[in-house]
Amino acid sequence: MIFSFVKYQGTGNDFVIVDNRDSSFPIKDHALIAQLCHRNYGIGADGFIAIESDTTSDFFMRYFNADGHEGSLCGNGSRCAVHYAHALGLTQKEVVFRAADGLHQAQFVGKEVAFSLHDVSKWETRDKALFIDTGSPHHIAFVDDVAAVDVATTGAAIAHSAPYYADGTNVNFVEVTAADGLNVRTFERGVEAETLSCGTGVTAAAIGAHLSKRVTAEKISIHTKGGILTVSFTATSNGYKAVVLQGPATPVYKGQWEITTK
Repeated sequence: MIFSFVKYQGTGNDFVIVDNRDSSFPIKDHALIAQLCHRNYGIGADGFIAIESDTTSDFFMRYFNADGHEGSLCGNGSRCAVHYAHALGLTQKEVVFRAADGLHQAQFVGKEVAFSLHDVSKWETRDKALFIDTGSPHHIAFVDDVAAVDVATTGAAIAHSAPYYADGTNVNFVEVTAADGLNVRTFERGVEAETLSCGTGVTAAAIGAHLSKRVTAEKISIHTKGGILTVSFTATSNGYKAVVLQGPATPVYKGQWEITTK
C-alpha cells in the first residue's frame, strides 16, 4: 500500500498529516505511526495527524503522539490541520473542527491560523509550580533564565513522577520577559523530549503567568525555540474565556510512503 502525506510545521513543532477521509490508512497500527514519526527510520515528526470526515463539523483531527499512541489536544497540530484541511477544500475562512476534547473554532488571520481552545476554569498549585489543562495537561514552572534549564533531564524527571506517573504530563519552563511577554521551553510527553514549540503548552503558560500575576496583559507574545506565538484570553471571576492561540502553520513538503508487509 502506498499513501500520500504532507509534512507541516507550526513554529518548529512538526507533523506528518494524511487525508484519511476514506478510512484507508491503518490508523490502529501504532508501530507504523511511531516509525513515520521517527527521525532516523521514518519521515520524522513530533506527531501524526489524520484528517477524517465528521458529521458535526468540517473535519475531525485525529492526533497521535510520536510514540504512535493517540493523544489529547495538540495546539500547533490543530493550526496545521486547519491549514491543510483548507487546502483540501474542506473549509472556508471560518472553520469548525472536532478534536479529542470536542469542537473548536478557527480562522485565518493574514498568513496565520488562530484557533479557540476551551475555557479554563480549573488549575492546581503543586509546590512552586502550577498545573493547568488546556486540552492537554501541563506542568508550569517559572524560572529566571529559561535558556539555562536542562529541559531534557529536568522535564523527564517531572513528567512521569508524582502525581503524574504513567499518564504523564507536559512540562513547561517559563521566563517572564515583559508584562505581555514570555519565553517558553517545553518537554512533551509522548515525544519524551523537548520540542521547538508546544501550542497548548504556551497557552497554559500564558494563563498561568496571568493567574499568578506575573503578567498583566490579556494578549501575550510568547517566544519559543521555533518562533513566536500569540495567546489571548479574557480573564473573569470564573476563570479564562475566549482563549485563542495564533501563529504560523507552514507546509514543508509532500511525499508518499509505501507500507510493506513482513
